[in-house]
Amino acid sequence: MDFLKSLMISAAGLKVQSGRMRVIAENIANADSAARTPNEDPYRRKIPTVRSSFDKELGAEMVRLGKIEPDRSEFGVRFEPGHPAADDKGYVRYPNVSTLIESVDMREAQRTYEANLNVVSSTRQMLQKTLDILRG
Repeated sequence: MDFLKSLMISAAGLKVQSGRMRVIAENIANADSAARTPNEDPYRRKIPTVRSSFDKELGAEMVRLGKIEPDRSEFGVRFEPGHPAADDKGYVRYPNVSTLIESVDMREAQRTYEANLNVVSSTRQMLQKTLDILRG
């Protein structure tokens, strides 16, 4: 039962980190996309949240991807008077996405994903060794 519990907890972690990486990739892809018109908002950064809940069947805390929240920080502004989305003063609003922050978040999500993957791999190896012992 503990092997199954370990696999289920790691699988939940893999799913959460996969979801985080998907949202971060979307943020990076839209980092330089300005609005089309002066009155339109550009892409707004999304922040993935994680929630935990107790799984009675497994008897363990499980993590799940929570709501994807919008980042309410200010948009970036650049002076580009010839741009179609420039306001009366010549400023264009750009997404509130910092590729540096997104890159760091992506690396953290990747490492956490890899750690969960290592737990799955180690659990499989332990199960295989247990079966080998029982056969011998």
